[in-house]
Amino acid sequence: MRIRHISDGDWDGITALEASVYTDHGLSEGRAALQSRAHASPGTCFVLDSGRRIAGYLLALPYPMFEYPDLDRTEDVIFHSRNLHLHDLVVAEEFRGRGLAKRLLHHFTATAGSKGYEGISLIAVSGSATFWSANGYRAHHDVAPPRSYGADAVYMSRSVPGGRTRNTNLADEPLCTAPLKDEVG
Repeated sequence: MRIRHISDGDWDGITALEASVYTDHGLSEGRAALQSRAHASPGTCFVLDSGRRIAGYLLALPYPMFEYPDLDRTEDVIFHSRNLHLHDLVVAEEFRGRGLAKRLLHHFTATAGSKGYEGISLIAVSGSATFWSANGYRAHHDVAPPRSYGADAVYMSRSVPGGRTRNTNLADEPLCTAPLKDEVG
C-alpha cells in the first residue's frame, strides 16, 4: 500500500469511494466539489494506492481556523492560512482495520509540519469524533457546523507537531481571492 499525491486518473475512484461512504448520510459532495478542494492545495491531498485501486484518500486545504468548506459549493478562493482544514479522510471498507487511516493521517501530519503549518482543523461527522480525539484532536463545542454536515458534526482541531508557533491566533488569516481552475470532468 503506497501513499502518494492525487493524480488526474484517481478521480473516478475517489468519487466512487466518497459516494459509497457518504451518500447514505446525506453528506456526498460530488466530483466537482472534491476536485476543487484538492486543487486548492495539491501538496496536502493524498491517496492510498493498493496497486489495483484507490483504497483511501485524504483531502486537506488551507482554511482559517474556525471556518470550513460549504458542502453545497465548490471552492472558489484559496486561503493563505497557517491552518490546514482536513476536509475528508476515507478508507474503503475492505481495507479498514489495518491501521491505514492512522498511517495516512500520520503522513499528512508530517507533511503539514514540514510545510510550516501551525494547526489542523476538521469537522468530525457520523460519530467519528472518538477516532479524532484518540489522534490528538480537541472538540470546539462553541463552533457549530451547519446542518449540512449532519446533526452530530463536531468541529475539532490540533496543533501541528513541529509546526511554526509564532502566531497562536490562526483565525485572523489573510485570503487570496484568486479563482481556482474549474476542472470538472
